[in-house]
Amino acid sequence: MNDLAEIISESAEPIRKQWLSELAKVIERAGVISKAELEEQTRDILNAIVEGVRTSGPTDISAGGWDTARALLKEISASRARQGFSPVEVTTFVLSLKQPLFAEIRKKFKGDQDRMFAALWTATELLDRLALITTEAFMDTREELISRQQQELLELSTPVVKLWDGILALPIIGTLDSSRTQVVMENLLQTVVATNSKYAIIDITGVPTVDTLVAQHLLKTITAARLMGAECIISGVRPQIAQTIVHLGINLEDVITKAKLSDAFALALQRSGRAVVRQTAAPLSPLAHLIAKREE
Repeated sequence: MNDLAEIISESAEPIRKQWLSELAKVIERAGVISKAELEEQTRDILNAIVEGVRTSGPTDISAGGWDTARALLKEISASRARQGFSPVEVTTFVLSLKQPLFAEIRKKFKGDQDRMFAALWTATELLDRLALITTEAFMDTREELISRQQQELLELSTPVVKLWDGILALPIIGTLDSSRTQVVMENLLQTVVATNSKYAIIDITGVPTVDTLVAQHLLKTITAARLMGAECIISGVRPQIAQTIVHLGINLEDVITKAKLSDAFALALQRSGRAVVRQTAAPLSPLAHLIAKREE
């Protein structure tokens, strides 16, 4: 234990310079990590390793003496994950320390093979454990980023459009699962409250198939909207979907369905006391008639 801490303390600068040289072969991100930042990180990690070895020994890196080293490695790994580094680049940050450290150990115990092999084995186990910390922190951060991006995509893929005063449309593209249904329901209910709408058209033209699970999710959304005072109309019911609903025995008796979004919109307008009327074109004035003839 003391041999390893002594070697790193006495040869910290040569080890760090060689470590930076090894890192440069793998981490080449101009403008992402500055040379000064990388030098500071390597210096802090070496100091934290010496503190951990001297305080708690090199075998149990979960001990209190390794708190600083663990915190530094987790912070660096999380930062690398956000900057778009690969798992190999992140793990190499620690593993590339092996070569310069091993070189100093061989130089120190050149005449004592037993102590040299013992120190090399201890250093190998220690750096492998520290590399596992960086990998675990990197994966946790990546999963968090992916989860956040998926949530943002869900919100973007379920827009609620105001078609008319009191009439909303919710086009759904893709399949409905539990998590997406929750996002759909929240977006719809928030917009119903914000716009005081009485009718909401749920268009499923972009839904490839409707099975029992998808139907249950739709019914939950419709029920929630009714509790907020909005009547729902399902549009985009294709013949294949209609046959599937009948074969599965799904009960949609209390739900208004239409084949096209335009039909659903017309029904919503009618129920809200409005109508779309085609107007005949007004007759042209003599001057306009003359201009039109000349253009012909």
